[in-house]
Amino acid sequence: MVDRAIESLPSSLYSGESLSERAYAHIRRDIIRGVRAPGERLRTEKLKTIYGIGPTPIREALQRLSAEQLVQMSEHRGFAVAPLDLNDFSDLNFARVEMEKVALRRSMALGDSVWEGGVVAASYVMAKAEKQLESGETGSIDEWERANAAFHTAMVAACDSRWVLMTRGRLQDMCERYRRASMYTDSGHRVTTHEHQAIAEAVLSRDCELACALTEKHFSTTLEILTSNDKSHSVSVSAPTRKAHQKADRTTID
Repeated sequence: MVDRAIESLPSSLYSGESLSERAYAHIRRDIIRGVRAPGERLRTEKLKTIYGIGPTPIREALQRLSAEQLVQMSEHRGFAVAPLDLNDFSDLNFARVEMEKVALRRSMALGDSVWEGGVVAASYVMAKAEKQLESGETGSIDEWERANAAFHTAMVAACDSRWVLMTRGRLQDMCERYRRASMYTDSGHRVTTHEHQAIAEAVLSRDCELACALTEKHFSTTLEILTSNDKSHSVSVSAPTRKAHQKADRTTID
């Protein structure tokens, strides 16, 4: 499906760099959300049709995504979406846990009443998104992901290190692909309401050790679920996730 917002605007309004940024943002988002499935070949001509952006910005975007390891590049087969590999996720999750705990400790040490209010608000939105996900409302997975990202960001919002926050933000994005796959498995829907509630309570009480331990367990559960449901050390985006997005984009890249 062509991006109509882009199509309706004169091409003269965009520089090559801004189109490249737009292509990068769209393709990255769709890889993370599972619209572009793990292993899917990313043909420039098809992507041009889907996103309404020319081949040069598309190729530039794919090069950037390759550097981020969201896309794989082969001399003979071109570009493809990187697979979901549980061995790689184990390392990724370790890095994320360690960085999250650094940010969390700093945030709890420095957080004021405004920060506390943000934690309470994020907890409320998270609980509401969980209920919507359980009820099967349209778009609830995306709402849950936004709420989940906002929740964990709120916990560390008082951290005063820009580099720590930038690094943990990127790790959070990289983990989203696996998180989505863990939400629906052979074991059924994963309910995280109590996990998030316990983390928020520990953070608000400034119990640093408990908050870090609960956060580590919360993140590690995703890996445990995927590992127990797939012994081949590779995993695909879950069917409910794919179906939800394919309503908006029926185009696949063969």
